[in-house]
Amino acid sequence: MSIRRFSSRTHQLDSSFLLEHLKSARSYKRIAGYFTSSLFEVANELLEDIPRVQIVCNVDIHPNDLKVAQVRAARMLGRWNEAGLEAEALLNRERYRRLDSFLTRHQEAVRVAPDSVCGFMHGKAGVIELADGRKLGFIGSMNETRSGWQRHYEILWEDDSPEGVAWIEEEFEYLWQAARPLPDAIIREVRRRGHRHEIDFEDIAEDEEVAPAALVESPLYREGFSLQPWQQSFVTECLRHYRSHGAVRLLLADEVGLGKTLSLGTAALTLCLLSDKEKTKRRPIVIFAPATLCEQWQTEMIDKLGIPCARWETQKKAWVDHEGYLISANDPSQIAKCPLRIGIVSTGLMIHDTLEKQYLRDLRYDLVILDEAHKARSRQGFGRDAGEPNKLLSFMLEVAARSDHVLLGTATPIQTQSEDLWDMMRILHQGEGRFVLGNDFAPWHRPREVLPILSGEETVNSPRAAWDLLRSPLPLVDSTRDQRARRLYSAIRQDLGMSDGEWQSSRPFTDMTEDIREDLEVELDRTVAGAEFFQRENPFVRHIVLRKRATLEAEGLLTKVGVDIHPEPDLARDVYQFHALFEDRALRTSEDFQQAYEEGRNFGKALARRKGGGFMKSLMEQRMCSSIAAGIKTAQKLLEGRTVYDEDDDYAVADLDAETDAERVVLERLIARLERVDRDPKLSAVIHYLEQEQWLNHGVIIFSQYYDTAKWMADALAERYADIAVGLYAGTGGSRLYLQGDSVFSKREVLKEKVAEHEIQIMVATDAACEGLNLQTLGALINIDLPWNPTKLEQRIGRIKRFGQARDKVDMLNLVNRGTVDEEVYARLSERMRDRYNLFGALPDTIKDEWIEDIENLGKKMDEYIEAQRQATGFDLRYAECTQPAEKDWRDCSEVLSRQDFVQLMSEGWR
Repeated sequence: MSIRRFSSRTHQLDSSFLLEHLKSARSYKRIAGYFTSSLFEVANELLEDIPRVQIVCNVDIHPNDLKVAQVRAARMLGRWNEAGLEAEALLNRERYRRLDSFLTRHQEAVRVAPDSVCGFMHGKAGVIELADGRKLGFIGSMNETRSGWQRHYEILWEDDSPEGVAWIEEEFEYLWQAARPLPDAIIREVRRRGHRHEIDFEDIAEDEEVAPAALVESPLYREGFSLQPWQQSFVTECLRHYRSHGAVRLLLADEVGLGKTLSLGTAALTLCLLSDKEKTKRRPIVIFAPATLCEQWQTEMIDKLGIPCARWETQKKAWVDHEGYLISANDPSQIAKCPLRIGIVSTGLMIHDTLEKQYLRDLRYDLVILDEAHKARSRQGFGRDAGEPNKLLSFMLEVAARSDHVLLGTATPIQTQSEDLWDMMRILHQGEGRFVLGNDFAPWHRPREVLPILSGEETVNSPRAAWDLLRSPLPLVDSTRDQRARRLYSAIRQDLGMSDGEWQSSRPFTDMTEDIREDLEVELDRTVAGAEFFQRENPFVRHIVLRKRATLEAEGLLTKVGVDIHPEPDLARDVYQFHALFEDRALRTSEDFQQAYEEGRNFGKALARRKGGGFMKSLMEQRMCSSIAAGIKTAQKLLEGRTVYDEDDDYAVADLDAETDAERVVLERLIARLERVDRDPKLSAVIHYLEQEQWLNHGVIIFSQYYDTAKWMADALAERYADIAVGLYAGTGGSRLYLQGDSVFSKREVLKEKVAEHEIQIMVATDAACEGLNLQTLGALINIDLPWNPTKLEQRIGRIKRFGQARDKVDMLNLVNRGTVDEEVYARLSERMRDRYNLFGALPDTIKDEWIEDIENLGKKMDEYIEAQRQATGFDLRYAECTQPAEKDWRDCSEVLSRQDFVQLMSEGWR
């Protein structure tokens, strides 16, 4: 027994020690430092033949991220991809192939230990069991890399004493047991890099390879995440329609929180690149979205997919890039000359008579996407315009007729009655999409005629009647996954001498052979899961894709995360303090606030009677309900005659002031009363939940629909918790990071990264920045105010109730002030939010102003809406089939577009 000492100054450590002892060894245990691609590079061939190899590595991952296997894998992969991937993969291709070969044969050989166990793993050691059974321990400074064994100055002590070996093995076993297996995602990425090859865009042979080649190294994938199976499957569905019809006409109606933006964005990229391959002339690709979603779209496209898009800035009349810089002249005509491949435009332009609207009408489009498509609809009621298209629907009908492809997005396909769905189907049916509902005489254009069939109230038993429904549009063979229906469609086409691309037949029922007619009759008699033939096979099923959270949870594609709703005395730790703050579900307020609130309501009603002041009626009220700070600022702006914007609508602006002395006195009195309030009760409630309810331990996201409120809350919390980093996540130029009495401007990407790294425990955010904000490292959410829009509430909770959330259930606090309309609205909402796993399942996406005016009947109006949704069962049958991805996993794509070529393609403007 002896100790031998080695120095790289006097010995070649790999040949004089490592390689010599690993020959014919029985086992190898190693504490190796960080996991890198050069692991095993020195002794790969010898290690291949050793029966048992165990190597524990360090990984810079927060201990909370180790609780969920998928997050652990994503965080590791994200760390790995921080270095320049392209050069690394090319220079070390053989290294990756050797590592892949080793990991394939020794799947349990490598584990990774978190920082909470070992910090930076600076100590390096190992034990080799030799061929004769003797064990040899060693301690040194070298990593398990070529540089560590061959290039750097390193020292090593060899110790074969039983006590020395036992001591090293004890250290090793502690780390090994605390560590986790090397994630499969890392192993797959090792294999991909070993075969990675950059190709030219023109060399992509298959349509299915376009999206993965462009996106497998996008920011989303580099961060260790990927598109979900149902998001990939939507792209597959688009490609199927592209091949079958040459035009894609689809409505994506996934529930809120399932990532419609990424699904539609990826589909847009795919169709854009396919169009560029086939055409020499590039036509515009445009995304129409409500004002509050335009920046969200732009952020999501660049942050997740790496797609640079231009956003039309309505007030400045110019295109703006994702950094907020103007990239065109300030002129309405520039809207027809987007300097990038994809432009994003507010639908607010379409509901007003604007010059930009006229320019857009004259363009011919490759692809048009409309988000929140349910807002394009026929007018309701009994007036002169009832049943006529609103301005947005009229515009979309014109634009769709001039577009090759049309994609619509909505989380609420049916607003108040089932016929609402026809408005969106009519958009899809325009121009190149005449195959959607069939010729002008097809019954599918008449909702009252076919709704009973779709819902199952009526059954079609007669083959002759069935042929009237089938003949236009005649389903293509691959329009269904039902094999028996496919055989029927194929037989009909063969019998009538029709190609698979033809979508209508003028032939009478009697022209089909008796065998085919009998086959059709048999299919009419068959039900699947209780659904009749035309409930399963109809134009709506073919052109609508809707996936529900409950379905994805049942299939194991989503983790079921519950939500506890607060304020709730039964959930409170300190009931006495709870009741000091709340009465029922509302915050106690002072007499000063109540007086100011009444004056604000009356002033808002007065403004509503003026030209251009309609939107102020509810806006003044909602801003006072949001926070005292927002109420004061709004009143001051009105007093000074400054412009007030509705943050939901680019064109809802009020250049209003107090016209009379009486009005000015009311505003001055309102401001004085609000300024007398010692502390906003909403701040007291937030502090109570952060401290007494211990939500700060989970990390908290705090939402407001108004920047004034969000900024006030961030300032107040940063002052109280000076030693805790506080983030303010807002629109362009509004985001900040606070710490120790100071604050700095911060890019949103930095704030998201700091949350992911567990360096920010309190994040305050506006709805304008909500989409794409993945905060699963936080475990609680506070709504400072209540948007009269349950979809926004669902989007907010979706920021933390998502993939990677470590808690089985998260907490959501909704704050409303006593004696306000918010209290009344929230009372009706909470009565209908019973299922903690599906809070918003059937609620309307927007609570209409007229419903709120008749507050006593608000609950009844909601229930009528919910019942209309429940009866629409005909639209809920095939959607579960659209959850599976393409056969090839995109993460394995090794033939890729270079990022430079990709960005160049997406940076070519409209021609």
